[in-house]
Amino acid sequence: MSVAGPAPAPLYPVFLKLGGRRVLVVGAGPVAAQKYAAIREAGAVVRVVAPEISEAFRAVGLDGAELRLRPFEPADLDGVYYVVAAAPPEVNRSVTDAAEARCLFVNAVDDLASATAFAAALMRRGEATIAFSTGGAAPALAGLLREGLEALVPDDLGAWVQEAKRQRPVWRQEGLPLDQRRPRLLQALNALYEARAAAAADEDTP
Repeated sequence: MSVAGPAPAPLYPVFLKLGGRRVLVVGAGPVAAQKYAAIREAGAVVRVVAPEISEAFRAVGLDGAELRLRPFEPADLDGVYYVVAAAPPEVNRSVTDAAEARCLFVNAVDDLASATAFAAALMRRGEATIAFSTGGAAPALAGLLREGLEALVPDDLGAWVQEAKRQRPVWRQEGLPLDQRRPRLLQALNALYEARAAAAADEDTP
């Protein structure tokens, strides 16, 4: 009779402010290109290490990237905040080993054994971001969940965020307890739609 070992600890979800911070991307194939594009969009300063750059990677645009056209070396981690390894498994393992010694997290793409961080499937509406992850076990499922929720979440979710931002300093000034803020926000959001409905009715009135 086999005895099951302890269940793995759950992942800790977090969003990173990468703007102006250096991120290392190891590998420059089509998959690495997708990661590179998302990291650049987040404002990171990107260092790319790979023996050669694929056409798919070049198509994203190399302006502002630091290119090191050679195999990975541990010194490539100098000054880096976050690492993406999108190379063959043996390279990913060496990247993770070197990064672990420096207390750096590595998103090893499609390499569960070497990954210490996992990128989520994202849905954005204005300043709102919703992320889905299966801990690297089933990325395709995370993508399907995102697509399903995109059909349910209102397109004007960004307006909800703006209203919540507008209300927050008011609540603080009033000293409104945290547990009372959600009902107040719901009232404010309902008022948003009531105002829109009234405006639409006025436009329809001859």
